[in-house]
Amino acid sequence: MLPPVILASQSPRRRDLLAKASVPFSIVIRDTEELKDAALPPRELCLYNARAKAEAVFREHPDSTIIGADTLVFLDGLPLGKPQDAEEARTMLRMLSGRTHHVCTAVSIQSPLGMKDMAVLTEVTFRTLAEEDIRRYMELVDVMDKAGSYAFQEHGEMIISSVRGDTDNVIGLPVGDVMKCLRTWGY
Repeated sequence: MLPPVILASQSPRRRDLLAKASVPFSIVIRDTEELKDAALPPRELCLYNARAKAEAVFREHPDSTIIGADTLVFLDGLPLGKPQDAEEARTMLRMLSGRTHHVCTAVSIQSPLGMKDMAVLTEVTFRTLAEEDIRRYMELVDVMDKAGSYAFQEHGEMIISSVRGDTDNVIGLPVGDVMKCLRTWGY
């Protein structure tokens, strides 16, 4: 019998993505201190945070397969996490306007069957946004709990002109890569 799968994330987007992959799972969240060190390369920073989330739950559930993830938006190497307030969200959207940036989602899977870490980068290019575009977008989308102050899946067409790479990764979980790993263990 395979170990039960636990998603170590409170993100409704990750929950929905994993559910669409038809993997039965439960959710367990433990508070962890997230690193926000801009001196670290994007992949390393996200992997550190994903590992911390997975390890915190794996310590309590060593007979389960734990999936921890962390997503950050990087513009010119600068990590853009979740905004602290509406003004910071507007500032982030202004910074991203008309520019190409990267979204990195790192995943750490810890299980009695093995350990697997991965980090996926996707390139996203924003449309040039006027202040009115930013205001309208923020009226439609709750940007406060989203890295970079935006959500691809929520009115992304208003602000995004192109995506090169895995769109699930931009939403918060590279499901194809996660499923590939789980399948090698028999899921």
